[in-house]
Amino acid sequence: MKLRHEITYDAPLTDVFAMLSDPDFRQASATAMGVISADVTIVPDGDGIKVTIDQVQPTEGVPGFAKKFAGETTRAVQTEEWVSSAGGTITIETPGKPTSIKGTLSLSEAAGRTIETLEAEVKVKIPLIGGKLEALMGDLVSSGMDKEQLAGAAWLAGQR
Repeated sequence: MKLRHEITYDAPLTDVFAMLSDPDFRQASATAMGVISADVTIVPDGDGIKVTIDQVQPTEGVPGFAKKFAGETTRAVQTEEWVSSAGGTITIETPGKPTSIKGTLSLSEAAGRTIETLEAEVKVKIPLIGGKLEALMGDLVSSGMDKEQLAGAAWLAGQR
């Protein structure tokens, strides 16, 4: 399933990229998303960064058909490889489960505002319910980005 989601920050691209490069922001973002635990690693890489967020998420509110598959919690490992402040790749894997999200993240600026865009392919390799689970995963990722945007707006306003 194809997924495209955008969020907007009322800040220049350089400020948004600096925020996304800050482990403290990524931890605050994970907290805003309601994760149980998150181990954040950010390493500079040329003009970009490599971000790894290994997190445990609750499955509260997940429909019954998906909860049976996911369990009470689920682990997700998000890896972002930004080649520059303009963008890079993203992969989200769920160890031990036949699911993955792979795509790109990009930042673009217009009139002092920055748009972050995710374009990805969501895959769940389970017969019969795979399509439903892909749609659910896409919704959860989009919702997570929206929560990150709220945390980012507060962060950029100096609320740390």
